[in-house]
Amino acid sequence: MNQTPRQIVNELDKYIVGQNQAKKSVAVALRNRYRRMQLDEKMQQDVTPKNILMIGPTGVGKTEIARRLARIVDAPFVKVEATKFTEVGYVGRDVESMVRDLVENAITIVKKQQYDRVKVQATKKANRRLVKALVPGIKKEQRKSNNPYEQMMTMFQGMQAGETEPKEELTDEIRSTRQAVYEQLEKGLLDNREVTIEIDEPKVAMPSLNNGLEQMGIDIQETLGSLRPKKKITRTLTVKEARELLINEESAKLVNDADIHSESLKLAQSQGIIFIDEIDKITSKSQQSGQVSREGVQRDILPIVEGSQVNTKYGPIQTDHILFIASGAFHLSKPSDLIPELQGRFPIRVELDDLTAEDFVKILTEPNNALVKQYIALLATENIQVTFTIEAIEKIAQIAFQVNRDTDNIGARRLHTILERLLEDLLFEAPDMQMGEITITEGYVAEKLDSIAQDEDMSRYIL
Repeated sequence: MNQTPRQIVNELDKYIVGQNQAKKSVAVALRNRYRRMQLDEKMQQDVTPKNILMIGPTGVGKTEIARRLARIVDAPFVKVEATKFTEVGYVGRDVESMVRDLVENAITIVKKQQYDRVKVQATKKANRRLVKALVPGIKKEQRKSNNPYEQMMTMFQGMQAGETEPKEELTDEIRSTRQAVYEQLEKGLLDNREVTIEIDEPKVAMPSLNNGLEQMGIDIQETLGSLRPKKKITRTLTVKEARELLINEESAKLVNDADIHSESLKLAQSQGIIFIDEIDKITSKSQQSGQVSREGVQRDILPIVEGSQVNTKYGPIQTDHILFIASGAFHLSKPSDLIPELQGRFPIRVELDDLTAEDFVKILTEPNNALVKQYIALLATENIQVTFTIEAIEKIAQIAFQVNRDTDNIGARRLHTILERLLEDLLFEAPDMQMGEITITEGYVAEKLDSIAQDEDMSRYIL
């Protein structure tokens, strides 16, 4: 990652309106990581990331800034809510689980990179398997022995020779047909044809059975799963879908899991980003009950943010150079209500601005896949061409700003509710209209929403 802070901010501007100070702070934090990697190894160890605390109401872009930041640099990212660690009495979830989740995310990133590297080879192997399924050979009749010892020896010899499928005879006609089919497969001419293939049974996610074992980096489900022999299942799919499954299966055989795990741990501990949301909810002043629990969670989070070793099922990981971004509305409390040690670990404080009516206009129209663009695209699937006048968009923005001011300020999330209410009838009737052009005007918006927005009780429940 060698993007400049300005380039990072320009990328964030495509998705997030305003909040320039917050964007600037995270861009600098990210660039500092690149700068650190250019230092000699000894100094690298002493340069720690400057963690960020974002302060601002819900819906102003705190989470989106962190999430988009991770996507820009393709870094492992995990979002956790601080309140999750206090939901179960005074126990809550193990705070180290956030680091394990980060490693899992890194595994996904590295695995994709490794699979992409061997994709050409894996595709050829997958196509060969598809050819065999589409043009089966003549299966050889094998002499069956009644002697259990002979049966076992035959099976063992087959395993040693790498035989996973029964032997088959190929005639000249079958070879010729297979060659022709292989060429058609490579050109994608058979993608919509159905084929029956045999693949490994996919792993089924089970409820967590690890409890305390997770803290020692032991995954009991994986341990038990490795003791069972792999099952094969038969599926009938289109050639295109079957090829994707077979490419994944062949890619897994071509890459080394140990290399993936090692590289993932390095990626997570040098490039990982952990976003801790609702950190204001674990201050002792946020509520009167459960003070011991919340302060206890802060003390549990502290060593992870300071830098410690966490055991995972792939090996230990150091958290010293993971970037932590915390956020909270701090309506009922303030950052100084966090324990002093934790405050000191978030040296960069950024206050995000409340959204104005002008900001709402930009949010509705400017970002890639903005809300108005989404609804226009959705209705276009029903052959309905919808156009919003600029006056209509300004009216929607004004109503969103007014309702946020008069009721609860939920930021840009208010726009989702308002647009859904505004277009409810159109979305309902669209399939029966077949086609048409509709212009959403300021008058239409006023007719649908004014009476609700002006009644505080109605707007509180409906908008």
